[in-house]
Amino acid sequence: MRLSDFDFTLPADLIAQQPAADRSASRLLRVHGNRLQDLQFRDLPGLLSRGDLLVMNDTRVIKARLLGHKEGSGGQVEALVERVIGEREALALLRASKTPRPGARLRFGSAVVTVTGRVNEFFRLTFEAPVLATLEREGHTPLPPYIGHAADDFDERRYQTVYARAPGSVAAPTAGLHFDDALLAALREAGIGLAWVTLHVGAGTFQPVRAEDLSAHRMHAERYVLPAATAQAIRRTRDAGARVVAVGTTSLRTLESAARDDGTVQAASGETNLFITPGFRFRVVDRLVTNFHLPRSTLLMLVSAFAGVERIRGAYAHAIAQRYRFYSYGDAMLLERCADALRE
Repeated sequence: MRLSDFDFTLPADLIAQQPAADRSASRLLRVHGNRLQDLQFRDLPGLLSRGDLLVMNDTRVIKARLLGHKEGSGGQVEALVERVIGEREALALLRASKTPRPGARLRFGSAVVTVTGRVNEFFRLTFEAPVLATLEREGHTPLPPYIGHAADDFDERRYQTVYARAPGSVAAPTAGLHFDDALLAALREAGIGLAWVTLHVGAGTFQPVRAEDLSAHRMHAERYVLPAATAQAIRRTRDAGARVVAVGTTSLRTLESAARDDGTVQAASGETNLFITPGFRFRVVDRLVTNFHLPRSTLLMLVSAFAGVERIRGAYAHAIAQRYRFYSYGDAMLLERCADALRE
């Protein structure tokens, strides 16, 4: 398939600029075979069965956006930290009128950072103090570029899942934003298991696909951890004949990256650059909770591979007609893995 196969026209006013007033009050479009069902997200427990397992990404969004200037010239600089690679080192995208050279010193508030080299499009930065502490003090929540306001205190709370634990992402695993404590309690009460993985979303999540031939696109590598307890929970779920439900594309990519050919999963950690397009053979995930994604994006390709290209086209057309809210602060879908997706 080609990049143009994943294009669609979205009215600008359907791009959510603020989240729903209550996390679980967002809408949920259930795509069940060829049927579409308009629901509320808090209906999710009733759509799952006792013994099913929800797998969630517990990464925590860091304040990865830094605004400052070059020492000496005073030229403005914006940094987006892509990943922390040491206590005082990070890789970042930099935006400046002139590209900073190695040795350049950048000041972000009270923090001084030195450019020490390049790794592809990223700059290697050395901080005078621990990176995470510096970002917490001087940084800003890195809202996606399609959200038209600067992050404020409200965004710092809401652009974060209620179960976020491990700091390291520059973008939220947005399917998880719909869960609140009451919904998590309702899921447990219904006998639905909860398990956790960690995938730190990198700055590459904002990078567009530029190649019309999808085989020419390369994903940025992202770090993940799949704990032994989660691998054991997946085995128990499979043995009981229940379903594994990934909350978000990041959880799905973690599970499928760690899976063996026979579908078994063991504890694992490392980096993944898995790029899922139609024709991919899913080995672990049976159902997927996900938001609505950008045209021509790798995430739209992933959900098309999972649920079927034509089903996703129909679901997106329905969502636009019914005025669902799109993207990070928008509404959600519940997708079934399509057995015949390989033949579409």
